[in-house]
Amino acid sequence: MSLDTSTLYLVATMVAAMLGGMLLLFGRQENIPALKWWGTAYLLGAASVALWTLEGARFGEIFSLALNAVGFIACGLVWNASRVFHGRKPNLLGLPLGALAWIAAVLSLPPEAAELRMTLGAGIVAVYAALTATELWSERRRTLQKRWPAIVVPVLHGFALMLPILLGDFLHHENHAFGTSIWVTVFAVELVLYAVGTVFVIFMLVSERTVTAHKNAASMDPLTGMFNRRGFAEATSRVIEREAKAGRPVTVLIFDIDHFKSINDRFGHPAGDEILKLFSAVVINGLRITDLSGRIGGEEFAALLPCSLEEGVLAAERVREAFEASGIVDDVAGPVDTTVSIGVAGGPAGTELEVLLAAADTALYQAKRGGRNRVEAAEELPLSLENWRRKSAGNARAAPLKPGASIA
Repeated sequence: MSLDTSTLYLVATMVAAMLGGMLLLFGRQENIPALKWWGTAYLLGAASVALWTLEGARFGEIFSLALNAVGFIACGLVWNASRVFHGRKPNLLGLPLGALAWIAAVLSLPPEAAELRMTLGAGIVAVYAALTATELWSERRRTLQKRWPAIVVPVLHGFALMLPILLGDFLHHENHAFGTSIWVTVFAVELVLYAVGTVFVIFMLVSERTVTAHKNAASMDPLTGMFNRRGFAEATSRVIEREAKAGRPVTVLIFDIDHFKSINDRFGHPAGDEILKLFSAVVINGLRITDLSGRIGGEEFAALLPCSLEEGVLAAERVREAFEASGIVDDVAGPVDTTVSIGVAGGPAGTELEVLLAAADTALYQAKRGGRNRVEAAEELPLSLENWRRKSAGNARAAPLKPGASIA
């Protein structure tokens, strides 16, 4: 059964135009600039292919040359869309570069070099496809397992364009009927598959980003940008497990801004919010990049440090001193007291977060009773290691004995 090539190209353009309009509309509704770039690229590419298929022969060489150039600009738009999607600036210089290279090459080649023109055009598209795949590959915020469709689709597109044309050039160089061969039909089918496959990848990326944004919103405090209680618990559980496997201790700090209610009463809630943001910055700057911190209550903050109790106390003192030295002065009401009471508790490898928080909270209460603006360490180490012991025992039972090993 033979397939009419013109009909296939028209089907491909209609599919691309429909998908482009959908991307453009969705991009405007959701205010996603990358989708606008992708949608424009689809519409521009569909228009150029449709006009070339229907009217290219009627209007002659110059018209076909211009339509091909527009198609290469559409390829550049797809590449720039992947840049914009990942927060990079569009490369406006590279956008028309493929079209300019095509025009310069065609004008310098003799009219009988049709196969060479076709190879050059496919090469330009393949380069843009490779740039798009590279842009997606360089995005490190996703694991390879999640990103592989976004990389494979443009790579296969470039490969599907280049391979048959190269075969046609090198194996059938004298065959001037190449333009009507099976490869042209393959191109038309590939265009439809690529258009649908790319839109699938685009919406997969948008969906992943939306899910990640909602997940971050559920675990982050909107005022300070720190973890909220839920996010802090989830993040610290992973750190505790990692440190437990290495046999290293962990320390928890609980901070409570002194007389925060009176700050709200004297200076107003907007001023209180500014104090909370100031303290969150002090905590982040006073701790190491490997330490975790979060806002777990109104004026209550917490931090998990993979270190010993002694090191945790020193870190707490740094935060206390830095916050006290903030020197906030209100133009009307005068200086603002910026002091904080801190409770510190540390435990051996595998100590549960709840136990550490309870011990640190007890130490915080002692700091408040002792006059505030001070650091107190828990007098007794947490003893509850039951969860970790159960997990370790389960792993030991599941692990097979090595030959020659014995149970003591």
